[in-house]
Amino acid sequence: MYAQSAADEVGGDGGNVRVVDFRSDTLSVPTPSMRKAIFEAVVGDDVYGEDPTVRKLEQRSAALFGKEAALFVPSGTMANLLAIMVHCSRRGTEAVVGDMAHGFLYEQGGAAQIAGVLLSTIRNNPDGTFCLNELSKKFRGFDIHEPNTVLVMVENTHNMCGGKVLPLDWLENLAKMCAEKGAKVHMDGARVFNAAAHLNLPVSRIVRDVDSVCFCLSKGLACPVGSVLVGSAEFIKEAHRLRKSTWRRNE
Repeated sequence: MYAQSAADEVGGDGGNVRVVDFRSDTLSVPTPSMRKAIFEAVVGDDVYGEDPTVRKLEQRSAALFGKEAALFVPSGTMANLLAIMVHCSRRGTEAVVGDMAHGFLYEQGGAAQIAGVLLSTIRNNPDGTFCLNELSKKFRGFDIHEPNTVLVMVENTHNMCGGKVLPLDWLENLAKMCAEKGAKVHMDGARVFNAAAHLNLPVSRIVRDVDSVCFCLSKGLACPVGSVLVGSAEFIKEAHRLRKSTWRRNE
């Protein structure tokens, strides 16, 4: 969290009182050692794949999450949008998302605005899950009048549900249902390392049953900016291509 001395405040008296801002984990700032590493980082041209620091970040992220590949992006909103665009690449598709999810409430309707994908909501339980029996009734595409349901999105930890950690058995059952229905699962894991700390498990175990996941660098990890999208090599290859077209639109 961001800490500021009273002397830095307008009208501060220069005393030893310190103000710690707990409004959001997005207010975290890099440590001195992080700032030094940033300043000294070796950089290169990303278009040509010649930035060794970004490549190392992506490779380490893929290994850490137990997936094939990863892609650095400017924001979690873009990461979620890219996941939707890759998984819902066919016209006339939809994604199911919890009604309290960040991807539904706070991402400006990018799925519809940019990707042309319908978001269908399902009621979130207080623990961030949703009823799988209710979900089973949400899958559509068997009638020519309906969109095809090809993606289900979850959030872990779930911000608007009090930071709750999704149960692993629920995630496993969700993934099995989606596989049977021919749908993919994407996890908005902006704060997934909080879940790993709570469960005392490697993050690779938590995301084992999902097809793609993104995590935020600028919240609890205290980096200045950025998120990472993780998934199969084929998924990331397409996300990389789409990142080029969405970059300007997300400024």
